[in-house]
Amino acid sequence: MTRSEFEQMAVQLRTEVLNIGTAFFGNHEDAEDAAQETMIQLWGYCEHIDSGRNVRALAIRVAKNCCVSMHRRRQTETRDITQLSNLKSQIQEVSPQEHLEATDAQRMIEQAIALLKPRERQLFEMRQLEGLSNDDISRETGIPKASVTAMLSTARKKVFEELTKRMKQ
Repeated sequence: MTRSEFEQMAVQLRTEVLNIGTAFFGNHEDAEDAAQETMIQLWGYCEHIDSGRNVRALAIRVAKNCCVSMHRRRQTETRDITQLSNLKSQIQEVSPQEHLEATDAQRMIEQAIALLKPRERQLFEMRQLEGLSNDDISRETGIPKASVTAMLSTARKKVFEELTKRMKQ
């Protein structure tokens, strides 16, 4: 089918796909969006349509698919917005007690890390805070990987023991 042949049929096809959108969504605005999307897809595909093919049936199928796709996109967007809203409300629901406990725990961790030797602290922070691998730490500091691994193990053990001691108090 040529583009000029499609243009001659487009007005009639658009009316039909608009009716399909209206029946699907129940409102004119969404139906217009679906009709527009359908016509764009048909326009892009019109030169590949055989002249013997039932263009009306193809337009109806494309319109239905566009309506379903738009509906699914909106459901996904609504679900994402709902999840974000739920997350915000969960964050806001943190009680003063929970906030105080989290602040206390953070302070204890910082104090335990402060007790490490300077080199141990540097490696510990590179691994735990910056998320660097042992290989990356070795490259950045020039310390052999085996030594990095041993020093990190010692640092973690010291932090763990200090936190355990503080929790018992």
